[in-house]
Amino acid sequence: IPPYLLGRKSLAVNLSDVASMGAVPIASFLSIALPGDVSAGWADRFTDGYRSLSEEFGVPLLGGDTTSSQDRIAINVTAIGRIARAKVKYRSGARENDIVYVTGYLGDSAQGLLDIRSGVYDSPFIAVHHDPHPCVNEGIWLGNQPEVHAMMDISDGLASDLPHILEESETGAEISIERIPTRTTVELAVTGGEDYQLLLTVGAEAADRIAAEYVRHFGKPLYGIGRIRSGAPDIIWSDNGEVVRPQWKGFRHF
Repeated sequence: IPPYLLGRKSLAVNLSDVASMGAVPIASFLSIALPGDVSAGWADRFTDGYRSLSEEFGVPLLGGDTTSSQDRIAINVTAIGRIARAKVKYRSGARENDIVYVTGYLGDSAQGLLDIRSGVYDSPFIAVHHDPHPCVNEGIWLGNQPEVHAMMDISDGLASDLPHILEESETGAEISIERIPTRTTVELAVTGGEDYQLLLTVGAEAADRIAAEYVRHFGKPLYGIGRIRSGAPDIIWSDNGEVVRPQWKGFRHF
């Protein structure tokens, strides 16, 4: 990845976490450790990329640390957001019969990584992988909607991230795989990760209105992919009404 895009991505993935709680990002802190063979030009291009996304969302860099490392580059970013406590969107808020939505296509980033690894460098998916666009404005707007009950971003893949909401909310979910928005295979869309789209649940009585208002605000749809149900915190997958039992798992950190 070019250093300019690495700078942007380092901030983007952290702004996505702030957006996923409905908060307004107000500042960031950057600590970076560089080995001796990294040039000043590389560092300049990295900070140029970081600055470009900071300026795009009006998020100043307030401090951090720069130091040396013995071997590899290490980057640590902390993003700070502000939101009224009553409006914070947690993973624990999903309720029975809520509609499950995602804000965009899933699988593009994972396909981009596969293309890089296979030596295909003219793929449009690579740009999505290298330069994700955090849903900052979308998250702020959704944070102001009381009918949005739970929200997080998709970094590890739907198959791993949705269970976080289900476990925290003590609910289950039914997901229709034919409704998952993707330009790749469904398996890659569900397991690939690094999409940085928002995953949210909305009260059924307000779901149509929220989805319609979202289109008017952002010129793009919310994609309804399923429903929250009572019961064990697991996912029932169906394909055009037929229950399927795929062994899908997203990224696991440990």
